Amino acid sequence: MEHKELILGLDLGGTKIATALATAQGEILARGYSPTPAQDGPDVAVDSIFTTIEKTISARKLKASQLLGIGIAAAGLVDGDKGEVISSPNLPRWREVPLRGIIEQRFEVPTYLGNDATLAALGEWHFGLRRGIANLIYVTVGTGIGGGIIADGKLYTGAYGVAGEVGHMTVDVNGPRCNCGNIGCWEALASGTALAKEAVSRITQGANTSIMGLVDGDMSKVDAKVIFSAVKQGDELAKELISRLGYYLGVGLVNLVNIFNPELVLIGGGVAKMGDLLLQPAIDIVNERAYSMAAHTVEIKPALLGDDSSLLGAVAFVLEHSG
Repeated sequence: MEHKELILGLDLGGTKIATALATAQGEILARGYSPTPAQDGPDVAVDSIFTTIEKTISARKLKASQLLGIGIAAAGLVDGDKGEVISSPNLPRWREVPLRGIIEQRFEVPTYLGNDATLAALGEWHFGLRRGIANLIYVTVGTGIGGGIIADGKLYTGAYGVAGEVGHMTVDVNGPRCNCGNIGCWEALASGTALAKEAVSRITQGANTSIMGLVDGDMSKVDAKVIFSAVKQGDELAKELISRLGYYLGVGLVNLVNIFNPELVLIGGGVAKMGDLLLQPAIDIVNERAYSMAAHTVEIKPALLGDDSSLLGAVAFVLEHSG
């Protein structure tokens, strides 16, 4: 194999730095992982990124100079043209960090930077679907909600590169305040964080549930995983909470289906691992509320690449620029 066919993909989030050394066909040959020292600021995090990249490359006894390029999928607002992470709710103290230039200078190979959810859409389209469709929406549902758009067979990034911030469209003008500061964002109603907040609120109001037993009475440990565990035990409150989450997920999807008329919507992220329990209520809302032609056209299903969507999206991003 020509080493110049190998690409290093990196997924930078608030809790983890994940890397993958992959072929141009999307086969992952080596992986790396380290926790993100998010609270310590960009300099410390960048050192961890360097170390993780170096370990991943050395696992195959390669040098960085032998790579075709490095692709970075980063959480938050990203200016791909400037190669900067403008800001990120999961990376405090990151303001206009020139991450692309920093990585490029260290490893001396072409480097490209994009938003993690946007690149996840590219990864799903390029490697999961093998470019088999022209119009795709990818939505990641986890701590927050992000998205990416493939329109007419091209990654759509908008005028400034921040298209796809679907989690911050307003779905309830009288809804809860979002972490972004606005009211009633989709993320504030249909994310894992929203699910946990609603559970805590209902428990505080005296709801009968087994959830507290699963966290030994520690309300701070209530999260989407715990609630899903309670559902599997038959807990009625947990079922109600996830049904509510599915409802709001569907409300947001109605907007996307009506606006973009995609052939396919892929749902990724940790919360999406709940499967049909979450997706079926959302699909029902889309069928009920979206324009009938758009609703009948679209298929809504779990992401094809699982947790590797952003990683392989970063790999595909290098290929897009190198082609």
